[in-house]
Amino acid sequence: MSPFDPPEKRDESIPRRSPAVESRRISRRGFFLRGIGAAALSGTSTAVYAAAIEPERLVTTSYGLTPPGWDAGRLSVVAIADLHAGGPNMLVEHISRVVDAANALRPDLVVLLGDYVATHRFVTERVAPEVWAGEFARLAAPLGVWAILGNHDWWHGVDAVRRALDSVGIPCLENRAVLLGEGDARFWIAGLGDQLAHRLGRGRVRGEDDLPGTLGQVTTDHPVILLAHEPDIFVKVPPRVCLTLAGHTHGGQIRIPLLWPSFVPSRYGARFAYGHIVETGRHMIVSGGLGTSSVPVRLGIPPEIVNIEINGPASEAGAAA
Repeated sequence: MSPFDPPEKRDESIPRRSPAVESRRISRRGFFLRGIGAAALSGTSTAVYAAAIEPERLVTTSYGLTPPGWDAGRLSVVAIADLHAGGPNMLVEHISRVVDAANALRPDLVVLLGDYVATHRFVTERVAPEVWAGEFARLAAPLGVWAILGNHDWWHGVDAVRRALDSVGIPCLENRAVLLGEGDARFWIAGLGDQLAHRLGRGRVRGEDDLPGTLGQVTTDHPVILLAHEPDIFVKVPPRVCLTLAGHTHGGQIRIPLLWPSFVPSRYGARFAYGHIVETGRHMIVSGGLGTSSVPVRLGIPPEIVNIEINGPASEAGAAA
């Protein structure tokens, strides 16, 4: 029935929308379309931030603690984890900025927690081992700079990484323990071999870690700091160790509420993902690291240097570097 038909020929049994109803229908449609547009814009903005802004940031995250068994006085430690040197996120100028920020903290000890090379498929520029090691050579601390290796170092040129560290005088602790300090301020630093060093296929790995053998080298009662690239070893670390320092997880790298634990490369999910973890009186700090893995994106967990004050004020905070 056409609306131009005479009134007597119209079928009044067919309901017609009032102008108000039609207006509401159009309004709802417009709201829906605007919502889609806003979500798309928000998603695009988030993606740009995660790919181009957050990976370029650098923060210093500070912790103060006195773990059980620590009697070696005040000690400041800077931990640098997961450099993943290479473009787009960790070029030479970024590495130089990291070193400058670490030195500005004037630590007693600097530890490097592995994964020095970028290996994801989106690498835009390679940074040779001798280049990033040359920047690390500028790190300064009275008790030295000590390193361990990570899984990516083992998977992508471990010999070159070892040579680079050795060339600048940075000792690499692989299942080794060394006594540092003097007098009442002595303590052990123990470095563990990587737990994922050898890929055997079908998701199986074999590690180079020897926790009992490493701690067996601790021959005095002085406190122990353990360096381990992957935090999962913490379930086996005895109370004899005052503090474990780890990296590997990148703090999840992409921290999306409800979903982010699925991005944590740990068999324990979010349990050992990030931060200061205390279990049965044992302490571990997991760094969010600096570079990126799998994809050059960070969201909710900016690149960080970790600054630890042992026997300092009990506090925990992040501050811009």
